[in-house]
Amino acid sequence: MKQSQFIIAFLVVLSFGSIHAQEDESEDYIEFNDRRNIVHGVYLGFSGSYGKVAGYDSGLFGIKLAYVANQQFEVGFAATAFYADQNLPNVFPDTDGDLLGAYGGLHLEPIFFGKKKVNLSFPVLLGSGIVGYIEDIEENPDPDFDEDSDTWDIAFIVEPGVSLLYNINRYVQLELGAKYRFSNEVKLTPDSIKNINGFSAGFGIKLGVFNLGRNRYKKSLDNEN
Repeated sequence: MKQSQFIIAFLVVLSFGSIHAQEDESEDYIEFNDRRNIVHGVYLGFSGSYGKVAGYDSGLFGIKLAYVANQQFEVGFAATAFYADQNLPNVFPDTDGDLLGAYGGLHLEPIFFGKKKVNLSFPVLLGSGIVGYIEDIEENPDPDFDEDSDTWDIAFIVEPGVSLLYNINRYVQLELGAKYRFSNEVKLTPDSIKNINGFSAGFGIKLGVFNLGRNRYKKSLDNEN
């Protein structure tokens, strides 16, 4: 009799523990679904590219700081500096002139296939900057930027593009992309260029955290299912 009572008590305790475990698993699963729907990210990116500025071969360097919403959309600030070795005559009294400029502004980037290893995105920059002539660096390693105010002007920029993104891990992302820059008319003396329109292509790297809301227990839950 005592043995039967012991077995019945053991089965009751075991059943209670099983029900409690199922409740915990259900709660964990609900928490996982909730966290999976809230994914944030932030990164600092660097890029180098080559292309045309006003028809001249140019090297470009870019930097951007952006927030990533649910691996689907980026918003932030981006800036680009460029240099073109033009060797324009009659710009400065003793040396030829080269083209130098920088611009920056609002960075917007919709992302497709954001949950995959490889993503496709369409970045666009809306901003402004400054462009002008400097003395040829090969002839004068220390150029005078204030020699003639007519050699500088303000440019307003719209720069759409397309990028292929590769996620190495949740902290590092590689970017291969191409862009086309549209600008308003610029007025420089001499008037060798009318604008700074041009195509560019290059490579970049993003360093940050791209999925701050990722569920740490995702793998174990998948295995259980």
